[in-house]
Amino acid sequence: MKHRNVLIFPALLLAGAASASAATLSVGPGKSYAAPCRAFAAAKSGDIVEITGGVTYSGDVCAIYPSNLTIRGVNGRPKIDAAGKNALGKGTWVIEGSNVTVQNVEMVGARVPDQNGAALRLEGTDFTLRQAFLHDNENGILSNPNTNSSITIEYSEFGHNGYGTGYTHNLYIGNVASLTFRYNYSHDANGGHNLKSRARTNMIAYNRFSSLAPGETGSTAAGKPSYEIDLPNAGSSYIIGNVIEQPAANSNPNMIAYGEEGATNPAQDLYVVNNTFLNDYTGGGTFVLMGSGVTRGALLQNNIFSGVGTVTNQSAAVQKTNYRATSVAFVDRAHYDLHPVSNVLIINAASAPGYAASGVPLNPGAEYRHVASGVSRPVVGVLDIGAYEATAP
Repeated sequence: MKHRNVLIFPALLLAGAASASAATLSVGPGKSYAAPCRAFAAAKSGDIVEITGGVTYSGDVCAIYPSNLTIRGVNGRPKIDAAGKNALGKGTWVIEGSNVTVQNVEMVGARVPDQNGAALRLEGTDFTLRQAFLHDNENGILSNPNTNSSITIEYSEFGHNGYGTGYTHNLYIGNVASLTFRYNYSHDANGGHNLKSRARTNMIAYNRFSSLAPGETGSTAAGKPSYEIDLPNAGSSYIIGNVIEQPAANSNPNMIAYGEEGATNPAQDLYVVNNTFLNDYTGGGTFVLMGSGVTRGALLQNNIFSGVGTVTNQSAAVQKTNYRATSVAFVDRAHYDLHPVSNVLIINAASAPGYAASGVPLNPGAEYRHVASGVSRPVVGVLDIGAYEATAP
């Protein structure tokens, strides 16, 4: 096979120059900057802002303009509490720069007069969030539409975000090029969705979507979410290896919605593969709700559908080697150990998922591990149905 000649040396030299000129700005008690926003104002493209953990930065709200910026908590997780303040009428940190990474922060209390405030408001191109905890904001993340932008969110927790009207959510991703959402825990959205995305391509893999019982308290208060996952404009969407639970107390009896607001994205291909669905709502509902404008059949393969309700309302959907029951035996359902036990219809019973029409592999390569992490999927013999392999072959 012949290969094209690629000029890599100028790019390497530029990368080296950028790295050499990058500065690390330290934030916290006794550091160069007392609060993060002061460091952001001084930062240049390519810089690193390190925020001392174990400290609450109250009322520290601002727009962040530099691109290629890395913001990270160190020596613990810093807490950013909006404390009644907002930047630009939009939220706590308004990310105007492009290619910004935020890591290891806790953000709480984003509120604005129009009730649409976000802990992170994304207005630049390309963004990464990892190892964060966003809770009790009107929106955890709210992104502007930008079809040149790719957003990656991983190893993070979102809980009890939403004003309560159903129009604000744990996450609300606008019409961007792509969303990669993996190894996250999104739960207890306050009236809205645990994840809403209008992205043209969505890779949603190895996450847990669940909520507490009314009155129960975990890392946040209990919420009554609407959809667990809402992809209102369709798109190329891959939902692989997730735990997706509908709580008994909810704001909508359906779990995944696809194309419900109009299938306006360029593609209409949905792949729902090797997930474990738990419907705790005894009134029914639909596990995978398809909008009437979606003309292409979804692929539902190797999923466990536990609880009452309709698997899907789409007659054209391809349903392959799923397991459907009102009650399924797991190692410890009450504590979310969802490895299957003693069921020959689940263990070694999956079919090979293969590849999507786009060439994306559909085989699950990992399993969600609580809290907001993951491990490689230990397949022995034939793949099992659901999000987890059995504890023993």
